[in-house]
Amino acid sequence: MEYQQFTLKNGIRVMFLPANSPIAHACVVVNAGSRDETPSQYGLAHFIEHLLFKKTEKRSTNQILNRLELVGADLNAYTTKEYTCIHASFLKEHLPRTLDLFEDILFHSVFPDQEIEKERGVILDEIASYIDSPEEAIADDFEDIIFAEHPLGHNILGNEESLGRMRRPDVLHFMHQHYVPEEIVVAITGNYDPKKIHHWAQKYFGLLPEKPAQKKKQLLFTHEPKRQEQAKPISQFHSVLGSIAYDLHHPDKYALMLLNNYLGGMGMSSKLNLQIREKYGIAYTIESSYVPFSDTGLFTIYYGTDMEKAKKCEKLIQKELQLLCQQKLGKIQLHQAKRKFMGQIALGEENRIGVLIAIAKNILDYGRVNSLEEVLENIEAVSAEQVLRVANEVLHPERLTTLSFVPQA
Repeated sequence: MEYQQFTLKNGIRVMFLPANSPIAHACVVVNAGSRDETPSQYGLAHFIEHLLFKKTEKRSTNQILNRLELVGADLNAYTTKEYTCIHASFLKEHLPRTLDLFEDILFHSVFPDQEIEKERGVILDEIASYIDSPEEAIADDFEDIIFAEHPLGHNILGNEESLGRMRRPDVLHFMHQHYVPEEIVVAITGNYDPKKIHHWAQKYFGLLPEKPAQKKKQLLFTHEPKRQEQAKPISQFHSVLGSIAYDLHHPDKYALMLLNNYLGGMGMSSKLNLQIREKYGIAYTIESSYVPFSDTGLFTIYYGTDMEKAKKCEKLIQKELQLLCQQKLGKIQLHQAKRKFMGQIALGEENRIGVLIAIAKNILDYGRVNSLEEVLENIEAVSAEQVLRVANEVLHPERLTTLSFVPQA
């Protein structure tokens, strides 16, 4: 990737990735998410993401929504534990229009009380829909157990009590504290002259005042494995088991990424899917996940099945985990696992907006971009001995916490 990077005088970093296409993409990623909330603010980062599209000093809600849609562009946003991202895709001639809108909603939103009340109701409905989806609700509840007493654990959406407390001063204080230039990356990809990118970035973002960033505290997590069951008004059995894992900067991160993909990652040929769903037909969904954060990480396995098959399903999962902890992957197994994972990563490069957002997050996380070649080299360098050690450190059954949703009697 022949990307270019420069920093405006106020500290905002700008990334440009040239692309020979009539379609362009742009995003703004802010180093602020739900983990930056205090207990009384749970859900505030996501609430702000909604409110940014409501009214600014010079635009009404309809004018904001129509600014890009009237030229056929796509505008969206999302919030995670550590980031807030606004992104758009458009015909390349509409980049100035897009950057103008980004700057307006990020730094000139007025957050009217009536819009706050309206959006509060929308998010409460969103929370209700999550509660009605046990496969999503159990993931949030599991994180509450793993990251107890820490903002990483709570639901990004917040809860009815915390949302009910939020007022305009809370929104303004959070943005004043976290939406600062040094914690913002603007990224653009398209068929442009780099000089134009410099000009537009300076025009729309260069006049914002400087403000020092307040760095996040790096915290260490300890967790004692436990087992919990909750009766729910559901017809199927749902379960998550997992543990604390490596952070973004850990030297074994790539080994765990590879191991996770081999065990229960993308595709139908994962170990868990072949051994449990295809061989025995006892889980309609089974998958594993590894999410690295800035100072910790989370590994999980999720499955859903009929109540009478739950014990057998868990027993088979434990068997696969024990094998990974006791036996090294053979040369052919390791080679195939690498080829599969590296191919999936390479195919992901076709998703240009996804790549662009990943580049922006790289800048926030590492201060540089991890190239595709570098990522593939790191995966290729993973050894069978390293995979075995990582399995014992993260996946060993004795380290895992389990949360299950069982049908009410």
